[in-house]
Amino acid sequence: MVSYKLLTPEDVYFTAPVPVPAEETDEQKHSSSRLCCKNKSCSTSTAFIALATFLFVVCCVWLIGTIFWLKNPGSQLPHRPPSPSPAAENREGGSGQSPEKCNAIPETHRFDCFPERQPIVTRELCEVRGCCFIQASAVPSPGKDGVPWCFYPPDFASYTLDSLNDTELGYIGKLTRKQKTYYPRDIENLQLSVMYETDSRLHIKMTDATSARFEVPISVPNATKKAASPGYSVEFSKEPFGLIVKRTSTGTVLINTTVAPLFFADQFLQMSTTLPSQYIYGLGEHRAGFLHSVQWNTLTFWARDVPPTELTNLYGVHPFYLGVEPGGLAHGVFLLNSNAMDVVLQPTPALTWRTIGGILDIYIFIGPDPSSVVQQYTEVVGLPSMPPFWALGFHLCRWGYQTSNATWQVVKGMRNYGIPQDAQWNDIDYMDGFRDFTTEPEKFDTLPEMVKDLHDHGQRYVMILDPGISSTQPPGSYWPYDEGLKRGIFINDSDGNTLIGKVWPGLTAFPDFSNPETHQWWYENLQKFYEKVPFDGLWIDMNEPSNFEDGSLKGCPSNELENPPYTPGILGNVLRAKTVCASAVQKTSVHYNIHSLYGLMEAMASASALRRMGKRPFIISRSTFPSQGRYSGHWLGDNRSQWKDLYVSIPGMLNFNLLGIPLVGADICGFGGSTTEELCVRWMQLGAFYPFSRNHNTNNEQAQDPTDPMFSPLARTAMKEVLLLRYSLFPLLYTLFHHAHLQGHTVARPLLFEFPEDVMTYSIDRQFLWGRSLLVTPVLEPRVNSVIGYFPKGLWYDYYTGTSLKSSGEKVKLEAPLGKINLYLREGAVIPTQTPNTTLWSSTGNPLHLIVTLSEKGLAEGDLFWDDGESLDTYETNSYAYIVFNVSENTFTSTVLHENIEATYIMVETVSFFGVKDQPTNVTVDSKETPFTYLKNKVLTVSNLSLNLSKGFTIHWS
Repeated sequence: MVSYKLLTPEDVYFTAPVPVPAEETDEQKHSSSRLCCKNKSCSTSTAFIALATFLFVVCCVWLIGTIFWLKNPGSQLPHRPPSPSPAAENREGGSGQSPEKCNAIPETHRFDCFPERQPIVTRELCEVRGCCFIQASAVPSPGKDGVPWCFYPPDFASYTLDSLNDTELGYIGKLTRKQKTYYPRDIENLQLSVMYETDSRLHIKMTDATSARFEVPISVPNATKKAASPGYSVEFSKEPFGLIVKRTSTGTVLINTTVAPLFFADQFLQMSTTLPSQYIYGLGEHRAGFLHSVQWNTLTFWARDVPPTELTNLYGVHPFYLGVEPGGLAHGVFLLNSNAMDVVLQPTPALTWRTIGGILDIYIFIGPDPSSVVQQYTEVVGLPSMPPFWALGFHLCRWGYQTSNATWQVVKGMRNYGIPQDAQWNDIDYMDGFRDFTTEPEKFDTLPEMVKDLHDHGQRYVMILDPGISSTQPPGSYWPYDEGLKRGIFINDSDGNTLIGKVWPGLTAFPDFSNPETHQWWYENLQKFYEKVPFDGLWIDMNEPSNFEDGSLKGCPSNELENPPYTPGILGNVLRAKTVCASAVQKTSVHYNIHSLYGLMEAMASASALRRMGKRPFIISRSTFPSQGRYSGHWLGDNRSQWKDLYVSIPGMLNFNLLGIPLVGADICGFGGSTTEELCVRWMQLGAFYPFSRNHNTNNEQAQDPTDPMFSPLARTAMKEVLLLRYSLFPLLYTLFHHAHLQGHTVARPLLFEFPEDVMTYSIDRQFLWGRSLLVTPVLEPRVNSVIGYFPKGLWYDYYTGTSLKSSGEKVKLEAPLGKINLYLREGAVIPTQTPNTTLWSSTGNPLHLIVTLSEKGLAEGDLFWDDGESLDTYETNSYAYIVFNVSENTFTSTVLHENIEATYIMVETVSFFGVKDQPTNVTVDSKETPFTYLKNKVLTVSNLSLNLSKGFTIHWS
């Protein structure tokens, strides 16, 4: 592809002729020379003119026929490609492109000029758009698009940068388009804003210079001054317009939009960029490995109710990616846009954003390491909320308990077996006729008593709510619908009437959560229900929003919102598939613009309501959007009881941590289908290390709670032991969530984040870390008693024994009988653990046991955050304790950095040091000699300490 001549911001001023940059690379000089004919007339022979005239006449005849065909493509098509604009056929060179120019473009660098999925592109359709057509010989991989047959030539018309002026934050520019594209309603004048917001964050916006367009209504930082020492530089191409963003320290090109033309029509926006490597992550929610493929891979974004399926748009929309550069540095890019979109990855490597509304609102994060990128991203979309302590315990649910007494029996069975459980849930069968804020009067008549019993045992209750509100009952008999209709809080159709769809209760209306009045109505409904059933958290489901009808009961109008010129590759091929009409009217905008925000807006209303009720919010939502972590967690949807689903839960969990939603997990043992004993044991072992840990399955399938008679005593014991292990690690997990809330850190973390210099970690998604130090290597296959784990370079310790493993960066075979999940601790850490009990409430008063993993140099560090676990905003109101631990020169130090009464209730009972090279002769605690044990595997343990956590102390050995 052509590399356009680049201009720095200082070069682009138009009060005088634009100067040539002082130096150009050989590639730039060569590219410029190839474009010289673009700006001056070139002589041609008479024969060539005659031939061109003849071809032009033939093309015109063909064009008339093609236009006629395009206007009548058949009713079965969800939409048709737009007719060519008059300018397209008059573009320089005619409707076709010279074979030499087209053949010169390598296959990997071909950017798709005909992204529509129907009809199949032909040479005639392609060349009408002024693009190159070369039929690729290679057959694409299953589910992949393959090399595009129709692609942009290097001189395809784009925008021109007409002016660029200084602002307090950076630059403001004017872009103009002089030739129309093949999509309707090109926006001819764009405003470009380049804002150097922080040293590590660049913000670029492109929007209509003359008319306001829809912008995503989430809160983002408002920078007031230009970054003093940015870690990036920006260069501009004047004509055709393009941006190049480089990392200052290395010169690595992070963004280069000059590789393909910019589109900005009313309902089609497209921008392409090269990538510095093929290592790209994020771009959720999709069922795939953690590392995305760049082999002609299209990811579609439009919230959709569909069980997790490959190559399909799923419940959430997160147009953010993290890219790893050669050498291990990392950056991130976020397109703040909520319209339906495709993101195309190709092996250049390159990425194309293609959306059908809104604006191009782009944030670029400079890192330089992967963890820093996520922190910078969450600074923009919002830091995750701090969950209540009990949210990090084990949760149990089933659709199909049928009665509250049956639900209660499961809880009692868990207690009888001594199996940890913090929360019991109910699915939709607790409702009367599947109607929100009701209970089935006969089968669930003892629900209030069950909830009281849970509370008496330090446990919690969570129930499901769907957004669809039943509309068929007699007036005056169902307050949520009657009052909602009275207040006008439901989504309307394009005629201004309440839109009626169909969900579990039958015909339903959908609350408009973009309307502040709906938040008040939602709060009042929750408050009324709480008076009957004092629930503790909320499970919001079906909030894409899901609709069993396509659009509404009476259909949707035939207009440009329902049938845009381009429809991304969404399941169902139309925007209204299994949701409400795109033309439906909401308070903030038409549904076309805010469809994928529905789950976020419902979570915002729910979190606000719980806070008003005095509760630290616990909410789990199916549909998500950037900033969701501020309000809720997420579960990975309706998975199945299959080994593959066990595996893909790990990349799903890692992806949502990267996206700023650390409270995430999958349905343990699978939701759909019936599990087996082996699968469920292995899944309980992995699920014990999901940040959000819940066993949940569907109706009319084999029960899978640990007490079910299908499980042998050996299996039940394995499940119990791994849950007790999770509960013992609660102090570590709670502290990790504090750092997520305070700084945007991940909780479940890919190895890549801690070892970005090790290329072997880039594709690992069968192992993961808690924080920086606890390595989890689960079994993900049937009928095995060992597992292969990768250990990055360094010293690692077996969690259970303290035995060391020194790795140069290698794979190791680990024994893994059915009752064991392999855990290893990284050198240099202090891990706080606690004697576990069957609830976190009864565990939190138990003694602490600290595990110290010494580095080769004898160093280690760690910390502990502690509060009452459920009050609002404890960090913000200074109602917490914070303790740091350090080890150097054979001395362990515990220092209280922030005091709180909660710490006075906790005692430190044991400290174990892994990796003490020589057997000590003397150990002192606060200068007093104390007994100790030392094992052959170099583990030093000091017990019976009874040290109050609220006071600092030291341990020294010699």
